[in-house]
Amino acid sequence: QVQLVESGGGLVQPGGSLRLSCAASGSISSIFVMGWYRQAPGKQRELVTRIFSTAITNYADSVKGRFTISRPDAKNILYLQMNSLKPEDTALYYCTAVVAGAPAYWGQGTQVTVSS
Repeated sequence: QVQLVESGGGLVQPGGSLRLSCAASGSISSIFVMGWYRQAPGKQRELVTRIFSTAITNYADSVKGRFTISRPDAKNILYLQMNSLKPEDTALYYCTAVVAGAPAYWGQGTQVTVSS
């Protein structure tokens, strides 16, 4: 079992920055990939970025060069540094974790709103 709690969302102006955090607890050593998804109103949930236990990362094209995922020392905190935010980044952001042989674990989500 893995529990995930996100924080750090909020309201920011276009061009601004936010850092999201995801605190993981439980069977942390079994996690082999963690990531961030987002869902905007009326749209499907989409993968933003993920990081494997090998430190390999993937990013959606829409956030490349602006967002950075990190998980220092592969421990229990996952970060998403978001720079140069755009109104289209507005969404509910979810943290996920995957362990072998189990469905993905999800956090409750944190709202990011980019607006002037």
